[in-house]
Amino acid sequence: MPGQPRDYFVVLPDSVAGHAVAGQLPAPEGAPEVTGAAPAVGDVLTVAHPSGRPWIVARPLVRKVSHLARGDDALALIGPDRVPESVLAGILEGARDRAGLERRLARLPGLYHVVARLSGETWIRGTASGLRRIYHVRHPQAGTVASDRPAVLAHLTGAPLDDGALALRLLDFLPHPLSRRVLWRGVHETGAGYGLALPAAAPGTAAAPGPREHRWWEPPPAELPLAEGARRLRDAVAASVRAHVGGLDRISCELSGGMDSTSLTFAARATGPAELSLLTVAARDRYSEDESWARRAVEEAAHRTTDHSADSTDLRHHVIPADDAPYFYADLAASAAELNDEPLPVAPGRARAHLLLSRAHATGSRYHLTGYGGDELFLGLPHAYQDLFHGNPFTAWSRLSGLRHQLGWPLLPTVKALLDRTDFARWTAGAITVEPQSLTRVPLLSWGVRQSLRPWFTEHGRTLITEEFRAAAEQAEPIDPRRGRHVDIDAVRMGARHFQAMEDVGMTIGLPVAAPFYDDRVLEATLAVRVAERISPWRYKPLLVEAMRGVVPDALLARTTKDHMSSDEHQGLREHAPELKELWTGSRLAEHGLVDARHLLRLAAEPFSPVLVEHSISSTVAGETWLRTAENAWPDAPHGRTTTISEAAL
Repeated sequence: MPGQPRDYFVVLPDSVAGHAVAGQLPAPEGAPEVTGAAPAVGDVLTVAHPSGRPWIVARPLVRKVSHLARGDDALALIGPDRVPESVLAGILEGARDRAGLERRLARLPGLYHVVARLSGETWIRGTASGLRRIYHVRHPQAGTVASDRPAVLAHLTGAPLDDGALALRLLDFLPHPLSRRVLWRGVHETGAGYGLALPAAAPGTAAAPGPREHRWWEPPPAELPLAEGARRLRDAVAASVRAHVGGLDRISCELSGGMDSTSLTFAARATGPAELSLLTVAARDRYSEDESWARRAVEEAAHRTTDHSADSTDLRHHVIPADDAPYFYADLAASAAELNDEPLPVAPGRARAHLLLSRAHATGSRYHLTGYGGDELFLGLPHAYQDLFHGNPFTAWSRLSGLRHQLGWPLLPTVKALLDRTDFARWTAGAITVEPQSLTRVPLLSWGVRQSLRPWFTEHGRTLITEEFRAAAEQAEPIDPRRGRHVDIDAVRMGARHFQAMEDVGMTIGLPVAAPFYDDRVLEATLAVRVAERISPWRYKPLLVEAMRGVVPDALLARTTKDHMSSDEHQGLREHAPELKELWTGSRLAEHGLVDARHLLRLAAEPFSPVLVEHSISSTVAGETWLRTAENAWPDAPHGRTTTISEAAL
């Protein structure tokens, strides 16, 4: 299905109209409908209400649907692995309400969409990390319909695109709460950490009450010492990796040479696959250290295999030559293969991701792991020192002084930022400016980062963005009342959204891709550690280092540097100037009145313009390619093989 979500599920009301909606869902081409059979990969699977009408309709291309019913109550978990019936029974049978259900679900890795029916009410939620999200819409006949993919709901209701939400995606990143603005009118996102309750219709009435959101997740208090937090993190990472690849014979990992990918490589190796393929993309920059560290990691892993005869994993290291790796902005037309939930600023790097995952798929890998999420979790953002300052001002200032000297922050602006008490609503209203924002010498201690409007935005586009921020500020509540914790969680959720682009490319290729660091249990273990021990200006990712000690060789944990790829992006502007010129010719964003196509055409002809040094164009490129895909999606939906699971059969 070019330009359509390949892996999705929908939750429907128990009604004739809800049953009719099920027949309008897009399905893969395949065999005729089958009832009671085990679903094959890519088939449409239906879990029924007690009435026999469809409750959950899923196309689990890479995920597994685990389901159990006890009387009228039922539980479905949609995630990377199949959950045993005994585990489902232990969760469902002891749960009398949502709170009881969530307490029991906390025993599992935090990777699943949860769909439950308790006392007639349907409860749906994603993950606290934001990796798995929930959307809902009011269908004119069926009432509330929920899904993990907003495009599916837009297709069912004919919802038009929302230019305000589209304009917001032209920014480099979208902070809370604006990140919840869905690209289609009338489609709503349930916030991460919240779930959606769909009450059943009262006896004798046809219409059910409207949906309600309830908070199910709170971040843990940051009170654990480093040693205990490291142990919890190590266990959470190991459990998440097992949930994805445990029991598989051939798997792969992206081994950049950085701390995050190296940690996951050794965690994956511990699951005991017959073959583990490690993929490294060589850098063009001769000063890059990643490849040498990746080779050291492979050597250390090989030595460990020699020393432990019980470990029979066949390690294979594949180094992709730098000249084979596309620059950013290569093959932009290919992005039409996936319809992401929203434009993602990582989209200009799609060709590079496609190359890496294609090479991994060619090894015979059945699952590919990446270290995405590690920077957001373990580097530690300076904003956290705001939280530390309230309880331990001397330690906070000592750490900030070290960071200030490393980053070149002037003394007085740093003190002013530390003492600033602007509330979240006021900060949100002023988070957008027309002036270029330099991040190199600006103390980052507020609720986020101010962003500048691009010079190629039209007046209409600028007005839409500023109005969106002002409207959001009127009722804005932070994720957490503490600035540092708010920013930490929001950064993880932004990264989790961006990772969807990698997942969708993997589905195009036929290779499941995972980022175990976005597991809720990993997030909780990280946030539970005292701020002063979790981050430090003098140690590189101290929590991850201590967590992986004994799993990753100490020689590899000693790395304190990180490579960047900015040169590939700037060079990509020159190498792919003709493609960018073609993109802005007949720009759909320009037709929506959001960008000045003539300005963008001039920049395509001047790839080293100072304007492009001050202002990134990647989000605008992502918005243009996404919009073209979205407006050409949803051809006549073919019918496919459907597996129906009735309540009576379970």
